[in-house]
Formats: sequence, C-alpha cells, structure tokens
Amino acid sequence: MKRRTFLQGTLAASAAGLAVSAGLLTPRMVMAEGGGAFDAKTMEEALKTMALTPEDSADIKIKAPEIAENGAVVPVTVTSGVAGTTEISILVDGNPTPLAATFILGEGTQPEASTRIKMGKTANVVAIAKAGDKSYTAKQEVKVTIGGCGG
Repeated sequence: MKRRTFLQGTLAASAAGLAVSAGLLTPRMVMAEGGGAFDAKTMEEALKTMALTPEDSADIKIKAPEIAENGAVVPVTVTSGVAGTTEISILVDGNPTPLAATFILGEGTQPEASTRIKMGKTANVVAIAKAGDKSYTAKQEVKVTIGGCGG
C-alpha cells in the first residue's frame, strides 16, 4: 500500500467520524428518504403530497439542455432569486414518478441545486423553490431523443 493512499484514506475516515460526532452528518441527511411525494404517479399528486401550490416566478431559473440526446442523464441546475429559499425541488411532468429530487438548503447557503435526472420522453422540467410559507415555480421543456425511464 502506498503511503499517500493510506494517509488520504485515514484523513477521509477521520473527517467523516468528526462530522458524525459533531452532529453535522446524521443518517437522515446521508440516506435517501423515500416515500411520500417520491411515490406520486402524477404531477398533481406530487404537489398535493408536498402540500404546495406554487405560483409562477421569473426569479426561478432552470438551466437544462433544450435537446437531451440521452434521457438517462439530463443535467439540470436550478437557481432561486427568491430571498429566504429553504428548499428546491425538481419534477419532470410525464415521468412515471414526477418528483426527481428535493434539496433542503441550510441557512446562509446559495439557493442553487444541480443534478442529473432521468427523463423518459420529451417533457417539462419543473423547478419549485420554497421560501417561508410560499412556493414559486418555473418550467422548461426538454426534448429527449433517447428515453431514460424504460422508454
């Protein structure tokens, strides 16, 4: 074993241990939480489960390709200009399960989320930003040439 590899592994394990003992990393934060809105089969059902009635906003920006060659890996970045944004969700209208991701933002963090999502067909990517008791939304159509959800 190389010394550098050993030291890097030791440092990473120590950092993870410190984060857990300090309460910065809890099982809820590390493990994906299934159920609820993630099991919804329609956009309306997902929004109802999330208890959201978002209003359109020009302050929510979605950066996604107009045409995705492969629906299995579509890069999406959502930025919120709404003050006090605490949560960003990404949904795909027309997917078997519309809710693709929800990001819970810590206080003082930049309201931006970036991920890769699966899309089964051409559809609207919908971003929802939650700030206080209100939620705001924007959408962008992404054309898919090869489906990623079994299509």
